[in-house]
Amino acid sequence: MLLHLSDLHFGTERQSCIDAIHQFCQEHRPEAAVISGDLTQRARYRQFLACRQFLDSLNMPYLAIPGNHDIPLYNVWSRIFSPFARYQLFFGNLETVLETEHFYVVGVNSIRRRYHTRGHISLAQIQAVDEKLRQAPAHKLKIVAAHQPFYTPPDDPHGVNDCPVMGRMALETWSKSGLYGLLHGHLHVPAVYDLNLIYQLQAQHPVLDIHAGTATSYRLHEGLPNSFNTLDETGDVEPYLFDPASKQFFSRRKKR
Repeated sequence: MLLHLSDLHFGTERQSCIDAIHQFCQEHRPEAAVISGDLTQRARYRQFLACRQFLDSLNMPYLAIPGNHDIPLYNVWSRIFSPFARYQLFFGNLETVLETEHFYVVGVNSIRRRYHTRGHISLAQIQAVDEKLRQAPAHKLKIVAAHQPFYTPPDDPHGVNDCPVMGRMALETWSKSGLYGLLHGHLHVPAVYDLNLIYQLQAQHPVLDIHAGTATSYRLHEGLPNSFNTLDETGDVEPYLFDPASKQFFSRRKKR
């Protein structure tokens, strides 16, 4: 099982959600965690420190990538000349690879200092990720993590403006190299879409765009609860929603 967390927004975290994630991990023992950006609310030292301490306390391998909230917003000098300095101080490289028994995950930095929310993927990133996917073991699920989603429904006017530039080219390239799914956050709305059907990618298998809600922040979207996703070794995605009454995360399917 892969644990997909996103939009932790440390600085606005809810301790009850943090405790519930600890409990979930102790009970289910995921292979690893992927955190798809917005680790902090305002890219401050203490927020990065608190997030790093939380992720280390899960006692499992994890891969994190930056989100648009992980570069300075009001400190213009730092945003221009060293936007990722604090992120890298605590989490190292902006793009890493995580390999477990069942998963091969490639992290992609879609954040650019000139833009507040819009995602960008460069040609060099497309080629580098494609090479990694081609070299990945064939029996493992090939996953890419990027903060902004590669697809949003037509009735979401805000999300489509933030989808990464050159995202379509990236999809067409990566889908030919066995990409199974992309893990995102950003919109705080859990959802799953098959991009192979939406964009006619001509892949021989589904290519899932997997959106996560906010796992720990009180910055909720339109009253949706805190949530995270899991992905099992067969590729099945299961959202978990936070129940304030019991202070636990429950599978959305079982909750019904």
